[in-house]
Amino acid sequence: MLNGQSPYAGRLSGRLLGSVAGLDEELGVAAAVSKYRPVKGVPRWLLVILTTIGIGVSVCYIFRFTFGGLMVTQFGYHYLLIALFLPLAFLMIPATKGTAASKIPWYDILLAVLAFGVPFYLFLRANDILWYGWSARAPIEGLVTGMIIWLLPVEAARRAGGLPIALIALIMSFYPVFAGHMPGFLVGPTMSLERLISYHGFSTESIQGIPMQAFGRIIVGYLVFASALVATGGGQFFLNFALALLGHVRGGAAKVAVASSALFGTLTGASVVNVITTGSVTIPAMKKTGYPPYYAGAIEACASTGGILMPPVMGAVAFIMADFLGMPYTTIVRAAIIPSVLYFAALYFQADFFAAKTGLRGLPRSELPSLRQTLKQGWFYIFALAVLVFFLFYIRVETVAPFYATGALFAASLFRKETRPNLHRLVEFLEKSGTTLMEMVSILVPIGLVLGSLAITGLAYSLSSELVSIAGGSLPVLLLLGAVASYIMGMGATITACYVFLALVFAPVLIDVGVNPLAAHLFVMYCGMLSSITPPVALASYVAASVAGAPFMQTAAQAMRLGIMLFLIPFFFVLAPEFILEGSSLRSLLVISTAILGIVLASGGLEGYMWRLGKLVPIVRVIFLTAGVLLFLPYTWGDYWGIGIALLIAIGFWIVRRRSIPPAAVGASAL
Repeated sequence: MLNGQSPYAGRLSGRLLGSVAGLDEELGVAAAVSKYRPVKGVPRWLLVILTTIGIGVSVCYIFRFTFGGLMVTQFGYHYLLIALFLPLAFLMIPATKGTAASKIPWYDILLAVLAFGVPFYLFLRANDILWYGWSARAPIEGLVTGMIIWLLPVEAARRAGGLPIALIALIMSFYPVFAGHMPGFLVGPTMSLERLISYHGFSTESIQGIPMQAFGRIIVGYLVFASALVATGGGQFFLNFALALLGHVRGGAAKVAVASSALFGTLTGASVVNVITTGSVTIPAMKKTGYPPYYAGAIEACASTGGILMPPVMGAVAFIMADFLGMPYTTIVRAAIIPSVLYFAALYFQADFFAAKTGLRGLPRSELPSLRQTLKQGWFYIFALAVLVFFLFYIRVETVAPFYATGALFAASLFRKETRPNLHRLVEFLEKSGTTLMEMVSILVPIGLVLGSLAITGLAYSLSSELVSIAGGSLPVLLLLGAVASYIMGMGATITACYVFLALVFAPVLIDVGVNPLAAHLFVMYCGMLSSITPPVALASYVAASVAGAPFMQTAAQAMRLGIMLFLIPFFFVLAPEFILEGSSLRSLLVISTAILGIVLASGGLEGYMWRLGKLVPIVRVIFLTAGVLLFLPYTWGDYWGIGIALLIAIGFWIVRRRSIPPAAVGASAL
């Protein structure tokens, strides 16, 4: 094996740097996620040039660089980012699936020109907009440009995020025009169309609201860092690392899927991209070692969905959450670590118990990369992440940290010929960054329109009051309503859009009834991810089933079973904020310790196997599952009952097993 490269990891080479569309066609799941047209020639160089300028502008703004004593203002900066990245949506994504992918039609070129020209004009007029109060009453040129910058992002959102999010943005952005004619709690103050154009286009509450503020201040840097990791081969390093560390153990292929998806999720924050990249390697490996196709697909779907929970990207939600709550980004990261680790631990234990129950082995060591060689070749990825952590948690400069980490990554990659930056790799990095940033702008600007309408009409407060009234002030009922609302929103919108809407409407309700603010916001984020593995949408399960060659519904059903902790964890950290490290350190340690034991017991109950006990009879499985859930409950009696029940049953079952079968038949576990 040359250079510590495994045949499995080798399949990933080249996929991480390609477009999503190219991967779709290769894997036969284009219908699920393909949306990009191949960008060549002039459009490709426009992508590279606009991205280069956009990253440069962000660096200048964040580091407060000046040119001739001039500095970009925040108000103008946001318009400039829109001008640089929004046109790419019309150049890269066809209007319809039936549109010829190889040629950009004239109307897309026109839309791209408008998407650049209008916000760039507003960037040049930024001071006039502020000084002359365009947000209250815009002149005629303001009304024309304001209407364009209102509607163009909605069309970009339709292409980048789908029809549901575009319809939500369109209807909600026009809501203030007819709010006075709505019934009941939906009624609100009516605004004229001219006043609404001025508000959406030029105030700091709509297009220029929290989503774009978070994007310009912090999201850009972290997405650029993630793209740099991918462009330099970080995805393959993480997969090699997982293979070298876990590939040889019992059920190793499934454990590699769990670990690699968690690591790769730190780069992408997108479940479908995760499935396509890591799943194209891990799913065939799982099938080879004996996992049924539906189970292999379900493991990958759950692991890839959990990748959204992993800092630093977290589907960009963490950055917006920090702005909503007025908290440092590092606080959000710290709070997200324990729930995500618990979720992946549950997947790991279930994969291990299934492998033990069915007698599955790991991958042959001869087919796996060397851990030493992998670390030797990829040390600079760890170094770059260490630089990021250092600037985040020790220097505490969250806005500039990703830029320092990106610089450290490129500098360290010079030490290896295979990863040394050259023109080809630089262009690929810029293409990847531009695509990611384009999608973010296309989604976040329309989300800002929705938030602006909710804020100016007071509808967010009305909805919150109505929810409290429906629930009768009951926290359990409110949590169930929130979970259902998040799931429904998640079916038709991206996790970012789903979170932002519910953070404004539902999170305040939970906070009003005494829920920890950070727990309330994380709750709606987690519940919004349920649709990735839950029918009827279950997009991650669908793509994983396609890769595995398994029935969709069987794969989705298994994914729901494996991902049961994704359904339960949000309720647990609302009831016990110690799960997100809110509270005393001692209490947090106790809650987390009992939760880990609960995960082991619940996983054993779900899979019907436990270390030293072997296969479990149905009644013992039910008791183990019940005991595991009790251990999660944030009350001391739950812990006592859970531990007591589990110990009594385990001891009794072990005695019976020892008397009825030879010890060799029970066997020990090898994690």
